[in-house]
Amino acid sequence: MMTNKEYQEYVGSLSDKSPIWKDMFNAFWIGGLICVLGQLIQNGYKALDLDKDMAATATSVTLVFISAVLTGLSVYDDIAKHAGAGTLVPITGFANSVVAPAIEFKAEGFVTGMAAKMFSIAGPVIVYGTVASVIYGLVLVIFNLA
Repeated sequence: MMTNKEYQEYVGSLSDKSPIWKDMFNAFWIGGLICVLGQLIQNGYKALDLDKDMAATATSVTLVFISAVLTGLSVYDDIAKHAGAGTLVPITGFANSVVAPAIEFKAEGFVTGMAAKMFSIAGPVIVYGTVASVIYGLVLVIFNLA
């Protein structure tokens, strides 16, 4: 019988070492590239005479659409294999976290599969984000900062 320490050493000897510097570099430049793409899209909308707020909204919608399509085509997953956390840029990562489970469970049916599992990853983010927003709002109201 192995002790926990012996088991950890055994597992460590069998597992590949993570190329941390390469992973961080890839996350940085691919995540940055996604952000540059978002900025280019926003500049394009501004060039079409949309005001700043409308251009930002249109950019978000466009990035969600692109991310959803790339997830559906399994391209986003291929990018994520190289970029790691770089693909977690908030809006594109969120879209991927909604679309991927929907695609995975669509064979189980529209309601019990796709619709029920669509927010299995993104749901907690929505819930805790909403709760945090309410708490933040209450703090602002209580201390007359709003």
